[in-house]
Amino acid sequence: MIQINCMKYFLLIVLISSHSLFAQHPVDTTAIFQINGIRQYVRIKGKDVSKPIILFLHGGPGGSLMQKFDEVSSKLQQHFVVVHWDQRETGETLKRNKSKEPLTLQLFYNDTHDLVDSLLRQFSKPKLYLIGYSWGSGLGFYIADKYPELLYAYIPVSPVISQYRSDSISLAMLKEKMGKKARQELAQVYIPFQNVEQLYYHRKWLLKHAGQKLVSLSLPKSFVETWGATWFDVFSRATEVDLFQTLPVIKCPVYFFAGAKDYNTNSSITAEYYSKVSAPKKDLFLFNDAGHELLVTHSDGFQDMIIKKILPQTSR
Repeated sequence: MIQINCMKYFLLIVLISSHSLFAQHPVDTTAIFQINGIRQYVRIKGKDVSKPIILFLHGGPGGSLMQKFDEVSSKLQQHFVVVHWDQRETGETLKRNKSKEPLTLQLFYNDTHDLVDSLLRQFSKPKLYLIGYSWGSGLGFYIADKYPELLYAYIPVSPVISQYRSDSISLAMLKEKMGKKARQELAQVYIPFQNVEQLYYHRKWLLKHAGQKLVSLSLPKSFVETWGATWFDVFSRATEVDLFQTLPVIKCPVYFFAGAKDYNTNSSITAEYYSKVSAPKKDLFLFNDAGHELLVTHSDGFQDMIIKKILPQTSR
């Protein structure tokens, strides 16, 4: 069920039901979808409501992209109806209601499928394009695996593919390259991470290696501990997945985006999986000077590849 304020609801329904009567009609609105017991927030924007839908699945977990809506999709809005969603316990959805159920991977999988299904019904579309960024890539791989008929294409960005391997590679690299203080803290880290403090030490020095600002650690009231109380368990379950074992075949077109300097979700693992996975169409777009945040840092190039390379191959 979709709930939108009255004026926006009227506009959206008019645009959806009568777009065939007009050459072009923009849409720019927000909506609340009732999904699995709670209200979940989306923003919808595009130059022409008749264009295909492209849905972003943000990272984190808990990492809303809503504040960067136009930054990462302004070009896409000329060719798609762009949808950003704040997942449960995140951003605008969390402001409206907390999850009524314990957080599990299957719950997020179900939310994602129900949202995809709701969007297709509301816009009278047979399929959509799906972008999964980092944590969100795992949700997207689930849809591509279980419901490939709903996707024109799946587009994983900085994807989680075999995270134990990725974290092991980066931990060994950091122990070799970083200084004494880093090595002391990293000596407390084991893969898989046993607690949120180990995850913090690993990510802290990974960010330092990438030239980003460190975050102070002041347990137990730090942001890290707050995040961990909500997310660490479901995050850990997500990192157990190894797509080399669980998803050797994807039955829809799939297009990978990776930064060569991404040591969080290691780009070498993305390239290896791309070479092995079977799909009706596939490609890998490797950005040589990008890291894990390529969706934001290289948003223009990212959007250009979708518009110029992916859309022409899949729009039929």
